[in-house]
Amino acid sequence: MEPRGYRMVVSTELDYVKACGIAERHLLEWLRSKNYDPSVLDEGRTEIAPHATLDRDSEGGRKGAYSRWRMRETYSAASGTWQSTLIVRSGLAEDKGRTWVQVDVEHHPAHEGQFPTRANTPNIVRSLLDALEARDAHADVTTAPVFVEANDVDDTIEELCDSNRRMPVVIATVPYGKDPDEWSRTVVEPLFRNLHGLAVLYVLTSEAQSKFNAALEFHPVFGGGVRTYLPGLDPAWKPDAQRHPVMSRRTIEASPRRAASILTALPQRLSSRQPLPPALLSIPRQRTRPRLAPDSADVVRLRTDMAAVTALLDEAERAESIRVDEINGLYTELAKAEQASDQLRGENEELYDKVQESQRIIRFLRERLQEAGEFAAAHALAVPTEIDYPKTFSDLLDRLDELPGISFTGNAKITRTLDSQSVDNWLHVAWDGLLALNHFARSSADGAASGDFLSWCKSDASSAFPFPTAKVAMRESDTVARKTKLRNERMLPVPKEVDPNSQVFMQAHLKIGGGNTIAPRLHFYDDCLHSGKVYVGYLGPHLRNTLT
Repeated sequence: MEPRGYRMVVSTELDYVKACGIAERHLLEWLRSKNYDPSVLDEGRTEIAPHATLDRDSEGGRKGAYSRWRMRETYSAASGTWQSTLIVRSGLAEDKGRTWVQVDVEHHPAHEGQFPTRANTPNIVRSLLDALEARDAHADVTTAPVFVEANDVDDTIEELCDSNRRMPVVIATVPYGKDPDEWSRTVVEPLFRNLHGLAVLYVLTSEAQSKFNAALEFHPVFGGGVRTYLPGLDPAWKPDAQRHPVMSRRTIEASPRRAASILTALPQRLSSRQPLPPALLSIPRQRTRPRLAPDSADVVRLRTDMAAVTALLDEAERAESIRVDEINGLYTELAKAEQASDQLRGENEELYDKVQESQRIIRFLRERLQEAGEFAAAHALAVPTEIDYPKTFSDLLDRLDELPGISFTGNAKITRTLDSQSVDNWLHVAWDGLLALNHFARSSADGAASGDFLSWCKSDASSAFPFPTAKVAMRESDTVARKTKLRNERMLPVPKEVDPNSQVFMQAHLKIGGGNTIAPRLHFYDDCLHSGKVYVGYLGPHLRNTLT
């Protein structure tokens, strides 16, 4: 299940005392804005409203100091509890004088089995970021996106490549002919509204854009699009581009609210799964006791009861501490596994090109052997030339007449938008897929192929134009097939002679790319038994499914 809580972890160059004072002042303002009574915020638990309590604990010593405030709000028995935690922690020796600030917001459902409500950015975060001059490694964490001028590009790239970076860097671009200030105010700022405290936010000016893309040739962003650069960027390794999602201008303008939600999901997931810095991990679990009234007649009895409760809490805290350590260990292992997965995916992209080249050589040698009848002929002839791939997706559309077994019925405008978003070998994979489909259509029309396209890809008959079976899906999930909105997106055009309604449910598709919010797909319909053609009804960004 995707994390639904909010977590911000930033540092500041302010010392602990100053940072703590600023945090408490903004906490009081936040509580007043919610019509709570923050007049008494001593150690222990304070009831600040009939439905809200505030717990505070702090400690100072040789291991450093911290202050923690935890607010729990239960509006009704059925609403569950919202828990908001603010921590200010002095850094360890290796933190070089930095002070850490952590904000967590999470929803605890009222009943077991209920789904927690997703937490958005709390208002206190927006006020804290600017007041604390918050940072992530060398980058400023702000509430408004910062413009990157041409002179700032080198510093920005240095920030992107910083190995100590914890947060994603989200970079927006300004379309040609648009006023940068107007675009930032009307498009970028609403798009980034839920990213405060989760990411470093930038807008590239048009002058900076060309310099930036020249320096990061494998990781470009342009055309009014937005790209999320995850920690661990390797600018010199082309397959690494798969890790850093691109969002097109078309996606943004089609539904700004949905685009903002999609853009927030990855940084929110990363913040929840990222291991905490050692300074924050060393803070003990919170154990707050209600304050006793000094004039109570039952003070002695309450103290006895409290001692018993405290013993139970100590035992529970130890058990909880073990569980927390286990969870943090799992998060660390998960981070390593995701890193290994990303590397393997990149290596797979590199191997894809090598396998395709090897298959072409095998095909060439096999044909020559058949012609010559002897193996020596294979060594006497030159290696075949490479496939002449299209240079752009627009070029791909223009060259479809080279493939008589393919009929493109999709929206060419959508396909052309891939030219402003394409990364890695998407264009090569798309053309390889079309070559394979064309050869399949010709083989089917000649009666040389039996079964569907996936079966053909698994057979020796596909050796002339091979296509990886892992990139072929002949059907959608049952949920997509049943859900009307999702199914309708896959009702794609065909000629009337193929279907009287001029459209069919094209669930068969090729996975052109992955690891990206675009993740292009090519949807097709096999009508080889009747018209001798494969109809391609869509080539563009991944259509919506249960995960998007």
